[in-house]
Amino acid sequence: MSQDLDFTIPDLGDRRIKSPIGLSTTLGDRIANYVGDDELVRCDVGAKTGPQAPIERRALLEKAGPREYIYFGPSHVHAGIVTCGGLCPGLNDVIRAITRCLWHRYGVRRITGIRYGYKGFLPEYDLAARSLEPDVVDDIHKMGGTILGSSRGGGERTSDIVDAIERLNINMLFTIGGDGTQKGALAIAEEIERRKLKVAVVGVPKTIDNDLLFVDRSFGFETAVARAAEAVAGAHAEAHSSMNGIGLVKLMGRDSGFIAVHTVLAVHEANFVLVPEVPFDLDGPSGLLARLEERLARRRHAVVVVAEGAGQELLAELEGTDASGNKKLADIGTFLRDRIQAHFKAKGMEVNLKYIDPSYLVRSAPASPTDSVYCERLGNNAAHAAMAGKTKTLIGMVNNEFVHIPISVATKSRRRVDPEGSLWRDAVDATQQPLVMKNAE
Repeated sequence: MSQDLDFTIPDLGDRRIKSPIGLSTTLGDRIANYVGDDELVRCDVGAKTGPQAPIERRALLEKAGPREYIYFGPSHVHAGIVTCGGLCPGLNDVIRAITRCLWHRYGVRRITGIRYGYKGFLPEYDLAARSLEPDVVDDIHKMGGTILGSSRGGGERTSDIVDAIERLNINMLFTIGGDGTQKGALAIAEEIERRKLKVAVVGVPKTIDNDLLFVDRSFGFETAVARAAEAVAGAHAEAHSSMNGIGLVKLMGRDSGFIAVHTVLAVHEANFVLVPEVPFDLDGPSGLLARLEERLARRRHAVVVVAEGAGQELLAELEGTDASGNKKLADIGTFLRDRIQAHFKAKGMEVNLKYIDPSYLVRSAPASPTDSVYCERLGNNAAHAAMAGKTKTLIGMVNNEFVHIPISVATKSRRRVDPEGSLWRDAVDATQQPLVMKNAE
C-alpha cells in the first residue's frame, strides 16, 4: 500500500543555520549523531519471493531527529503549542518535552501555550495565552490532563486561526490532538502557505484509541490499557463473587477496538469482547444473549467488555456529529445493560449485573512510565522537525523508528482491528467466545 502513497515532507526552505545542539556527523566516534534526510524507513516490512519492483523515494518515510542545519534562527523563534480534543494520558508530557527541547537544546526563549484548544485562537473567547518555560513545565508530567486546557471544535475556523497566528507572530505551531485536530492543522498549514507565510506546522498525534494510520502506537494507549485492565479485573471480582454475576465494562473505541482487545489480552478475565469491527447479534441462537446464558450455565459468572462504537447497528441511530466532527454514538453500554437484565428477567432467571464505565478515569490518568518515555521522544522529535523547517507533518513511530508522516496521508482513514488478523484471533482465544455471534441468514 505504501507504494501508492507519497510520504514526501514539505520544507519551508533551505536550511542554512548550523544547529547549536552540537551533535556529530561521524559514525563510530561515540557521540550522538545528527539525522539526514536520506535516512529512510520502509512502511511495509512484509516481503515476497520473486522479482520485486524498486521502491520509490516517495514511498519511504524520513527518519525523525535533529538535522545538522536548521531553518529557523533560535533567537527569532516564537513557538506555539496547542492541545485539542478529549483528554489522554501523556498530554502534559508532550508539552514538557517540546518546551524543554526548544529551550535547553536550541535556546528558544519564546514559547506560548494556546489555551483550550483551537478556541484559544478565536477572538470571541478572549483567552490569554500562557508563557511556557522549564520552570512552568518541569513537573507537569506527574499530573493528568493538560495544563493548557483542551476543547473540541474551532479547528474549522481556519482563516481566523491563521489571523491569530499572524498577530502573535508565531512561526512554528505544534498541534497535539487526534484525527480532527490534525485535519484542522493541515488546513491551517495550507492557509499559511496560501498567505506565503513561513510557519512550520508539526503535529503530535493524540488518539487514545490507537487508530492512527501507519503509526505503531499512539501515546496514552498503554496507560489506557493498564487503567482499563483494572476496571475489568474489578468487574471480574464482582461477577465471580455473585450467583450469576455479570460484569459489563464499556471502554473507549469509537471506530477501532484496540483498547478493548488489548485489555482482554492483558487480564484474561473477560469472556466476551465486542468491538466495532466485528458485528454481532443480540438475539437468536448464536446471539450474545444466548451465548451469555450458556456461559452462566457453565460457570455462574461472566465478564463482557464492549468498545463504545460496537453494536451501533443494534441501536437507534443518532443524528448529527459532535464538536470534533465525529458521528454521534448511541450508548451501547447502557443499552446492553438494560437488554441483558430484561432478557434474564423474562426467563425468570436472577442475575447480578454490575455496569462499569471507567472512561473518564482512564482519560485523565497521568501517563505510565512507558508512555511518559514515548511522549518525551515524540516531543523532542517534534521540536527537531519544526526547527528544521519541516511542515504539514506528524511525528510517529513506524517499525520501531521515529519518523515524519505527512498529515495528509496519516488522516486518510483510521486503523482498525482486522477481524481476520492475529490480534483478533488471540483475543478470541483469550475470551474463548465463539468465532461468530451472528445468526445464519
